[in-house]
Amino acid sequence: MSAKILIVDDEEIVIRSCRRILGDSMYVVDSTHDGQDALRKVDETEYDLMILDIMMPGIDGLEVLQNVKERHPDVDVIMMTGLSEIQTAVKAMKLGAFDYLSKPFDPDELQHVVDRALERRQLQQENRKLKTEVSSKYRFENIIGSSPPMQAVFALVAKSAPTNSTVLITGESGTGKEMIARAIHYNSLRKDQPFVTVDCNTLSENLLESELFGHTKGSFTGAVANKRGMFDIANNGSLFLDEFGNIPLSTQAKLLRVIQEREFRAVGSTTTQKTNVRLITATNKNLKAMVQDGTFREDLYYRINVFPIHSPALRERRDDIPALAFHFLRIFGAELGKPVSEISDG
Repeated sequence: MSAKILIVDDEEIVIRSCRRILGDSMYVVDSTHDGQDALRKVDETEYDLMILDIMMPGIDGLEVLQNVKERHPDVDVIMMTGLSEIQTAVKAMKLGAFDYLSKPFDPDELQHVVDRALERRQLQQENRKLKTEVSSKYRFENIIGSSPPMQAVFALVAKSAPTNSTVLITGESGTGKEMIARAIHYNSLRKDQPFVTVDCNTLSENLLESELFGHTKGSFTGAVANKRGMFDIANNGSLFLDEFGNIPLSTQAKLLRVIQEREFRAVGSTTTQKTNVRLITATNKNLKAMVQDGTFREDLYYRINVFPIHSPALRERRDDIPALAFHFLRIFGAELGKPVSEISDG
């Protein structure tokens, strides 16, 4: 679909020039000489981009820009300005303009900045669409399970999601612990922030600390550059630590401090970093038994077991088997071009 562009300038020669430059680029180009009319058009039509002159009679470009950004913040605006109005152009950037062009400008210059603005808009739209799809995927109604054990899980997810409480998800391998963690995140106030996962079972002690906290260049053999840790990357979002029961005791002590103090230090660094993450952990081990055996810290156990959720095995939720079978049959049927409308009772 062609991008819609609105050109606003009180000089007809400028509008004709812009139309000539953009006319061969598969855009739908509209124009007006008046700021008030421009606001009316933006309210009535979904434009992707506005090219706006700063100096106009009546409502000037800055006032138009401010109104557009308040009413339609997703519309990008490129300002046109005379050489003597650079300071005003800088002010326009602070008000939310995408960029500005100094008159007179080359055709290639206009084309380039328009292409950049539309490319950014497309990326933003794709990102919003992806976030919506991901968020939709982990809504309760899209997670399969009508059995009493799964309904109990949904109730706990719904109760824990709006909070910042640390969650411990227990259950056997393959029971959907990560899906529960994602459901908590994407139904929480942090849903627009990162959801970061770390598999604590696949990394050695040193590499796990580097993965969680980051490291500085030269802090150990092979540390050829600074690296951000997951507590930094997940800041303001959720950090999911899978296979939490496999974390070594020495790393457990450092994690305890992060949970208590909300701060950490990268490996090899003397600088303390603040973090604001929602911690979600999962394990297939009996942490309480590990505490008694001395292989898991008791104080850490009580810190992460604030909101426990058990993910039931399939044998505990046999009523969900037909729905799950139909779900996967539809997926594989679609992949093979053989749609499935129903499944027999057997």
